[in-house]
Amino acid sequence: MSFAVIQMVSQSDVLGNLDQARRLLEQAAASGARLAVLPENFAAMGRRDVADIGRAEAQGHGPILPWLKLAARDLKLWIVAGTLPLPPGDQPNGKVTACSLLIDEHGEQVARYDKLHLFDVDVADNRGRYRESDDYAHGNNVVVVDTPVGRLGLSVCYDLRFPELYSALREAGAELITAPSAFTAVTGAAHWDILIRARAIETQCYLLAAAQGGVHPGPRETYGHAAIVDPWGRVLAEQAQGEAVLLGERDIDEQASIRARMPVSSHRRFFSQDALRPVQTSE
Repeated sequence: MSFAVIQMVSQSDVLGNLDQARRLLEQAAASGARLAVLPENFAAMGRRDVADIGRAEAQGHGPILPWLKLAARDLKLWIVAGTLPLPPGDQPNGKVTACSLLIDEHGEQVARYDKLHLFDVDVADNRGRYRESDDYAHGNNVVVVDTPVGRLGLSVCYDLRFPELYSALREAGAELITAPSAFTAVTGAAHWDILIRARAIETQCYLLAAAQGGVHPGPRETYGHAAIVDPWGRVLAEQAQGEAVLLGERDIDEQASIRARMPVSSHRRFFSQDALRPVQTSE
């Protein structure tokens, strides 16, 4: 039940990033991992031509998807491909989504998650302003899928600030949740550790938080601190900056025990926005 979480310092050169990712995936596979999680924007960081990249991939002219499927086959490894830009199937000429693909060990795509929450914020760093919605469309679906290491829920980076998504993933049967990310240095220092541990604790899932950790074009500095968090909120492995392959194993018995001793899922009173009722006040 071994898995790997990868940290990178991706740049704007797609082929160079793919070479770096392949080397780290080889290290994960050689260490016995059955599934590996790449970070957000693993193949391209700081590019403004994401729509062109995504359309080329969708039309079979780009390098990323063939590379990804070949790596999975060669290494006999399930890969969560962080994010890459891909157009929605029903809007091939519109904006791309920040798409997290799950590829199985035979090189077949078994799941696709389009990032639900887009990072449109102002940050007190060198860049100052982030507007993902300028380049990306948001997704619409919650995705949970069976894998060799357990039932896996997919999320991405800014999603971590929206606990209702993680409640939905748990209700759909998630046992592990991926969160490939590229947190800014400022927001990461303030909130990253708190968020990934909280999402693990409230869902009683393993949180596989791949990350970007270093300096990128833009200019942009990412926080790093890729981590594996267990269902009790313990950080099992972490890397502050630079490249890393973190390894972990799912303890099925311990996870079942945590859920049995504290059955929060069955205690939950609010399951969706539709279930909420207005607060009644007295005059």
